[in-house]
Amino acid sequence: MQNDFFKYQAQTSPHPLAMEISHAEGSYIFDKNKKAYLDFVAGVSACSLGHSHPKIVNAIKTQADQYLHVMVYGEYIQEPAIELAKLIANNLPKPLESTYLVNSGTEAIEGSLKLARRYTGRTEIIAAKNAYHGNTMGSLSLMDYEERKAPFLPLIPDVKHIAFNNEADLSQITTKTAAVILETIQGGAGFIEPQDNYLQKVQKRCNEVGAVFILDEIQPGIGRTGKLFGFENYNCQPDIVVTGKGLGGGLPIGAFTASKDMMLSLSNNPKLGHITTFGGNPLIAAAALATLKEIIDTNLIKGTLEKEKLIRQLLNHKHIKEVRGKGLMLAAIVENSEIANNVILKAQDEGLILFWLLFEPKAIRITPPLTISNEEIIKGCKIITSILDKI
Repeated sequence: MQNDFFKYQAQTSPHPLAMEISHAEGSYIFDKNKKAYLDFVAGVSACSLGHSHPKIVNAIKTQADQYLHVMVYGEYIQEPAIELAKLIANNLPKPLESTYLVNSGTEAIEGSLKLARRYTGRTEIIAAKNAYHGNTMGSLSLMDYEERKAPFLPLIPDVKHIAFNNEADLSQITTKTAAVILETIQGGAGFIEPQDNYLQKVQKRCNEVGAVFILDEIQPGIGRTGKLFGFENYNCQPDIVVTGKGLGGGLPIGAFTASKDMMLSLSNNPKLGHITTFGGNPLIAAAALATLKEIIDTNLIKGTLEKEKLIRQLLNHKHIKEVRGKGLMLAAIVENSEIANNVILKAQDEGLILFWLLFEPKAIRITPPLTISNEEIIKGCKIITSILDKI
């Protein structure tokens, strides 16, 4: 199987971890040798309720027995998609009430950029330095990391970059700006939180000049940071909120939500301003609906903050310089990339799954399922500190 993996499946790096998966359940993934791995990554923040959660599995089975794909997005009335969009709207502040469902986070970013340009009639997009919003051409254009962009140039024009948390840079947002797009918490940069009401100040500046304020909640959204939506922690409200990852509970999904008035601009001049065949797929929507209901109807959101405290307490170690992030979107920052690589790779040998961040080489990602138990947290953190003790 490993030979076929390297021969037939396109690779994203020269050295994938190449674990051969047997099955997964709860907070654990099992390989073909029946070894159990405690999952501190959750599919990179995607498996909100862990693996094979019974409510998600039952929702998938029930929907599969009724119908799968029947028509391109937006033509037929399909209950799972409608109920999902309605539940999202009911848990967002007004006027965020109209949701366009797509297939991935990066596709939702693309749709939000199109919507902002169409609604404002402007072209300039402002993003943050060290941002990561996905890897399709529009999302890649928002990145300022030239080495990653250079092989794919030219990308979409009229993109400028400002420094995250730098209030002085807000003067670059002008009446030429269609949208400012930011991650609520910068992910690839090292789980950087906004400081001193930064997002509120960005929102104010966007309102002053008529720019659309877009927040990328693909990682911090859906309960991971102690609120259903991460921006609720930071005294602000976007004009467009983008979600993905954890919304699907392990299935591929993306969504962007705006006011009804703004979203209608994609339906005319031209018609079909944004199109997707499989967006809102009933199977995916049913899984996402079950995921969102479980997160809203239980104490999981509140529990993320209690579990954060426990992780911070347990990861008090001389080689850990700080633990960044909020809730269960955390990164342990160590002294150098060599230590980070050592911990991540040795942890897998010892039955713990950790992972890297895109731009911060000293970071160890800790984004477990929201359902992880305190006992599992203690077990995983002991593995991390025991590896660090040997350095």
